Amino acid sequence: MLRWRGVLRAQYAGGMGYEWLSHALAALGGIEPHEVMQALHGTRRLPVPATAESGARLLGIWSRTAAGKPLIVFLRHDGGLDWLIVGAREMKPDELATFEGWEARG
Repeated sequence: MLRWRGVLRAQYAGGMGYEWLSHALAALGGIEPHEVMQALHGTRRLPVPATAESGARLLGIWSRTAAGKPLIVFLRHDGGLDWLIVGAREMKPDELATFEGWEARG
């Protein structure tokens, strides 16, 4: 990855750019960077609007890793087709139930 403006460039998927905010990698807490990328590139992704504690508008991508771990990856739009990865965490039990219901309908 290359460092640019405090951002770590990640891979592009079909024209969609994902970049890491530098502090986001340090704050993953038990989630590996490759798991985040697997979730973002998963075939079943549920986009859910989210708001950061600061009030910033984010997009939460609810998805699973290749091993099936349910994650929410938080993104901030950076213009065009580029998105900044600002964080990720495992789903809480109520979120997982909602996500599994969505998966079952689909």
